[in-house]
Amino acid sequence: MAENAEHPAYPVGLRLTGRRVVVIGGGQVAQRRLPALIAAGADITLVSPSATPSVEAMAEAGEITWIKRRYEDGDLTGAWYALIAATDPEANARASAEAERTRTWCVRSDDAEAATAWTPATGRSEGVTVAVLTGHDPRRSAAVRDAIVEGLRDGSIAAPHHRARTPFVALVGGGPGDPDLITVRGRRLLAEADVVIADRLGPRDLLDELPPHVEVIDAAKIPYGRFMAQEAINNALIEHAKTGKSVVRLKGGDPFVFGRGMEEAQALAEAGIACTVVPGISSSISVPGAAGIPVTHRGVAHEFTVVSGHVAPDDPRSLVDWASLAKLTGTLVVLMGVDKIGAIAEALMAHGKAPDTPLALVQEGTTASQRRVDATLATVAERVAAEDVRPPAVIVIGPVVAEGPHKSTA
Repeated sequence: MAENAEHPAYPVGLRLTGRRVVVIGGGQVAQRRLPALIAAGADITLVSPSATPSVEAMAEAGEITWIKRRYEDGDLTGAWYALIAATDPEANARASAEAERTRTWCVRSDDAEAATAWTPATGRSEGVTVAVLTGHDPRRSAAVRDAIVEGLRDGSIAAPHHRARTPFVALVGGGPGDPDLITVRGRRLLAEADVVIADRLGPRDLLDELPPHVEVIDAAKIPYGRFMAQEAINNALIEHAKTGKSVVRLKGGDPFVFGRGMEEAQALAEAGIACTVVPGISSSISVPGAAGIPVTHRGVAHEFTVVSGHVAPDDPRSLVDWASLAKLTGTLVVLMGVDKIGAIAEALMAHGKAPDTPLALVQEGTTASQRRVDATLATVAERVAAEDVRPPAVIVIGPVVAEGPHKSTA
């Protein structure tokens, strides 16, 4: 905080819960400032002959007490804090004089020099309140506040917790691959992490941004011993969280879209460890979009269905009703199905899907290595082999594939 006066303002946080606060004037200034005072739990009295519709609504909801008249001497009796923002300069001056006599901290919207307190530009992010004062330059105050709050939210300003914490794990969806497509909350939790257990398909570039002290564990390389792979990952999450570390399980796409996130959440719950789920942008929608394919389009597709292709249609473990999918007229998106696409195409055609149904495979979507290969159900097996399409790739089946400008790349 900086002031151009010889003596800068002394910063302090007022605890106003249950304490009397008086607001003079019910215009736009009051409309902007009242929500924060309400959130602080203050006992608010508004003195004003009129008010904006939003301020009226606060009074009707019982959030403030509204005295519908002009300011009168004595209105600040018992107040801990006053906001003076009437349109009448003479009333503002008299109220300010009363505040001075009663030693009530007072903010004036019309004359900052006559006030005994200034309102900083404030912002909040996950329990942190940022307050900025820059003297008589409120726009600069707001700009500095916005930069700090945005930095806290996107993780570019790291503010790790240093007090003892209860065991905690965040299941974070990293999005389809481009590091810019992770959510703001996901990036912030990564910046605060002590341990990150990452999937192969997670946004790898984000790991390079982590501070040196962060332990990054490749989930594919966790020693399994007598455990199955998922059991080993669950145990790693639990063990690291129990040491009091902030643990992030970084996944590609969304944790609950074929990401086995619920299995991890259940294991954490059984171990008594708190868990939060941060949704991610699913590759089932984002990768087709990045390749110029809309999964829905007016007059073409009014539905889209997402299925896993990690087991073949004739595999007894398959839970997918391929016969029903073949009858749908919308878009079919297949994840984890590159090596099974030939069998999938045969199953769909066997159940009535037209052999010339357009199909596209988008490999490594949203990354610098993205490429798109187009085919039909009848030709896809041959095309995949000829173009050496490899996972990860999203497969889109349906007439939307033919919509919009696109190029088939080899």
